[in-house]
Amino acid sequence: METETIKKSLTEREETQIDVAQIVSINRVSFADKLRAYMKRPFSFALLILVLIAAAVTVGAVAYVVLYALIQGIPHLKPSLFAWEWTTLNQSMLPALINTLLLAVFALLIAVPIGVFAAIFMVEYAKSTNVFVKIVRMAAETLAGIPSIVYGLFGMIFFVKLFGWGYCLLSGICTMAIMILPLIMRTTEEALKAVPDSFREGSFALGAGKLRTIFVIILPSAMPGIISGVILGLGRVVGETAALLYTAGSTCRIAGLMGDSRTLAVHMYLLANEGLHVGEAWATGVVLILLVVLINGLAEFVGNKLKKEYN
Repeated sequence: METETIKKSLTEREETQIDVAQIVSINRVSFADKLRAYMKRPFSFALLILVLIAAAVTVGAVAYVVLYALIQGIPHLKPSLFAWEWTTLNQSMLPALINTLLLAVFALLIAVPIGVFAAIFMVEYAKSTNVFVKIVRMAAETLAGIPSIVYGLFGMIFFVKLFGWGYCLLSGICTMAIMILPLIMRTTEEALKAVPDSFREGSFALGAGKLRTIFVIILPSAMPGIISGVILGLGRVVGETAALLYTAGSTCRIAGLMGDSRTLAVHMYLLANEGLHVGEAWATGVVLILLVVLINGLAEFVGNKLKKEYN
């Protein structure tokens, strides 16, 4: 009797089961429906067309530049370009590659903590009506728009001449740190402002202090915006040329922090400017593109890991 009852209940349950895959959402809007809705509003339809055209032009321009650089540079990639020492025969880019990595790492180690902590102070501690905060914000916005050649002249006068460091990688690192500091500070500030106040209020309600709320609740929530600022600053450091010519120098060697050296971007510029090794310059550009993609992907991966650990 019990067996028949169990079989009957299982049969009824199977009959009442609903195939989720066959459920059709009642609020699903097809592309044709969206197009008809836009056609009823000519102004919205025109804006849609402009947005699509702008997106297509942007993607097409980026794809064209990258593909053209790859087509021009890949045939000239050869083992001699990755020799440990540069000579007039091999035109090796390996010393410049190592200098670029050192420059990027040390510049970020200087600029990121200062920029993030400055943004935390302006958002979490200082009042929005504070005159000092307004001056710092206006100065950061102004410095973010200054051409890189101006930073190079400042670095040459301040670090190379006044401090007496001469043309060395350390002068370039400090100059790059100053150049990307406003960018990191402003992006971090906007990321912190985007965190809802309910997160702070909930943390305070549970008894957490100010510092614990900032480092456990606020910063992990703002991590995507902070990582975006770091990636933008990193791209500017790796691709910089003018400012480094006046500070880091142009000698292709691995000379440490206090030696005259060049980065990949400077190496590519000098090879193309000479006109004798244009193919090697394109090959350097390919490596530079791959380096930027790799570093950006690594920064994104680290940011996601940090966010998951905090959460």
